[in-house]
Amino acid sequence: MMRRVSQVLSGWRTGLPRPVLILQAGDALNYFGYGLVLPFEIIYLHQARGFSTSTAGLVLATTMGTSAIVTPATGALLDRYPAKALVVAGSLASALGYAGFAFVDRPWQGFAYSVVSGAGLGAAGTASRTLVVRLVTKEQRAAAFALNRVTGNFGIGAGATVGGFIVAAAPQLSTFQLLYFFDAVTYAGFALIVLAAVPSPRAEIATATDANGTGFRAVARDRIFLIVIAANIVLVVVGHTFFSNILPPFAKAHTPVGPAEIGIIFLVNTAFVVIAQIPAVRAVGRMRRTHAFAAASALFAVALLAVLPATIIHSKLAATSLLVGVAIVFALGEIAHTLVLGPLVADMAPAHLLGRYLSLYTLTFTGSLALGPAIGGLLLQTSPNVIWWGGAFAALMAGAVLLRLGGRIPDPLDEAPSGLTSAPEAA
Repeated sequence: MMRRVSQVLSGWRTGLPRPVLILQAGDALNYFGYGLVLPFEIIYLHQARGFSTSTAGLVLATTMGTSAIVTPATGALLDRYPAKALVVAGSLASALGYAGFAFVDRPWQGFAYSVVSGAGLGAAGTASRTLVVRLVTKEQRAAAFALNRVTGNFGIGAGATVGGFIVAAAPQLSTFQLLYFFDAVTYAGFALIVLAAVPSPRAEIATATDANGTGFRAVARDRIFLIVIAANIVLVVVGHTFFSNILPPFAKAHTPVGPAEIGIIFLVNTAFVVIAQIPAVRAVGRMRRTHAFAAASALFAVALLAVLPATIIHSKLAATSLLVGVAIVFALGEIAHTLVLGPLVADMAPAHLLGRYLSLYTLTFTGSLALGPAIGGLLLQTSPNVIWWGGAFAALMAGAVLLRLGGRIPDPLDEAPSGLTSAPEAA
């Protein structure tokens, strides 16, 4: 019995250095605070503060929009200045912004605090990933990105659950204010953890002798990288945001499942990612990266198409069971996808452009969080079923594009050196 337990636990050993584990633990605390308020932001602004739903939505969109604008600028700064300083500064800005949300009375105040918090999110998110990459070896990158995914899912899931119980017990203004205040405390706490316990590896500064040039023009000349980013925007839209943002309203309107069942579906998805992400590092590591992308694309396509039978099922239990299975297939696709994409971007980046490359990696997700709901929301009103078969087709096409890249992207399974410069190890 103990031997089996030991074998299970061995799958969770990442081999990551202590500073990275501390950083990711702080990240989990950060995500927990964000999860406390995430499901209730529009509810708070609309019901407790009297904003219209459209105004409340625009306030939240301003947060993500500002984050997207700040991200490339942060990437440029990261190629010149220490990532640690930008993580601390961004986290403190987010703390200020979310603390301010607790006291908004007018829409202009909400927009102002959205800009502050969004700038903090954009800066700290990109800087944190860059800091992690600089603290680990090339071989440890997949485990580092996997652990980041686990902390994010676990933190947001736990925070949303706790926040839900708190709001259900006391649905009043002071409760929402308390949640926003605690969210701000977690951002400030994360900044203190990074400041006190995480070292600051040096950024590699570009010089005039760099053959590939500097700045985003040098990134734009890397056509293979741009193809990877474009194809993965498609995969994030159809494989991540269609599930998280579009499936709930679609299921509620076109299947027998209700809010409680939707909650169960999301719980299964999140739990599966948290449990399986790190053990999957070794399994995915035995695959070529292009094959892993193709597998993720196929899993997304299967999951998207599997949503459609739920519309002709009349039993709530049967429809819920089917969509739980869909959630697991989506989770498998997410796991394979994120385990490959993050380390690949880091491996493709010349050391002096690491911040810029990772900023575009971050924009892959930030931009998709805006693009996916916009496309899916439009199709929900016009042709709901197109979301699923059209998304499946798009996933397969993106997978085919990535598969055709073959040996043109760096792969750990290749014995010959790729000729691309990897990110430097921590000092």
